[in-house]
Amino acid sequence: MAGAVTPLATSGLGSAETARDRRAASAGRDFAAYLARKLATAVVSFAMLLVVGFILFSLIPSNPVEALTRGRPDTSAKQIRFLIQQLGLNQPVWDRFVHFVGHTVTGNLGYSWQFQEPVATMIAQRVWPTVLLVGSATIISVVIGMWLGIRSGWRPGSLLDRVSTGTAITFWSMPTFWLGIMLLVIFASGWGPIPAIFPAGGMSTPGTAGGLTPAHILDVARHLVLPCLTLVLVTFGQYQMIMRSSVVDELGSPYLLTARAKGLRDVEVQRRHAVPNALLPSVTVIFLQIGLVISGVVTVETVYSWPGLGYLAYQALQIPDLPLLEGTFLVFSASVIFFNLVADVLYRYLDPRVRRQ
Repeated sequence: MAGAVTPLATSGLGSAETARDRRAASAGRDFAAYLARKLATAVVSFAMLLVVGFILFSLIPSNPVEALTRGRPDTSAKQIRFLIQQLGLNQPVWDRFVHFVGHTVTGNLGYSWQFQEPVATMIAQRVWPTVLLVGSATIISVVIGMWLGIRSGWRPGSLLDRVSTGTAITFWSMPTFWLGIMLLVIFASGWGPIPAIFPAGGMSTPGTAGGLTPAHILDVARHLVLPCLTLVLVTFGQYQMIMRSSVVDELGSPYLLTARAKGLRDVEVQRRHAVPNALLPSVTVIFLQIGLVISGVVTVETVYSWPGLGYLAYQALQIPDLPLLEGTFLVFSASVIFFNLVADVLYRYLDPRVRRQ
């Protein structure tokens, strides 16, 4: 009968589907095992960071009680002893470490000595400004760095390559605090013929109404320009250099010669063949740098008084406020470990060679 499916054909089709199912199940098990290994590594890394962080904070040569009572000469010895007991500074180091780990596991990070507020609440209030600053700076840095890296790597030695590479290395090597201060002096205070264009600090103008109004959004954007520009200038060079190096490595690959031999235009060879393969190392660097940038915004936020986690950590160092320092340290450390894990998982998805390991 026309159109009938023979038993042999049905058997072959079923065998093919069964083979695909087995491959899918095997790939799923491999990914689960890979993810479990990476999660275990992340947990161990975080545990080691807890120990190292607590030891470092315990070794800080400081007297929090003296800092808290500075300017209050009428504080009695009895009040000082009570404050020492209230802050737990009279407890053995081991007991303080147990409390630190217990607070970390339960999410109760204690109370700030300086501000007398829950540390978790203060961190939650400061997360959004840091995410806004780091997110906008990272997007701009990645776009600029990748665009320049692709074009300078495709034509190594060209004028664009020499100028962009030299500029990127120059800004990359500058101290972040120095660059921030220079931009602050030039564009916030005015320098020579350049007037004061942007605000000197903060996230918004005092006294202005908040909310998602156009006026408030524009005000926040004006305050964001200088700290964002500082982060972009010191980070885009990393993405450019990695992308440029990857593109240069791909230039002599046989598959590019084959693509040109097929008659593809130079732009198509670059876009369809060279760039996708050169992107793999850059993707890893991007996600690793996101975590590092989050933990490295202390300098930028301090220079511009940007009310984020970095500036909060700087304020905690003044006493030092150990519960607040430990809380911000946990967030910074967790961000690096988390984005490292994301980079590992994403790299396995993008590069088939990693799936075979």
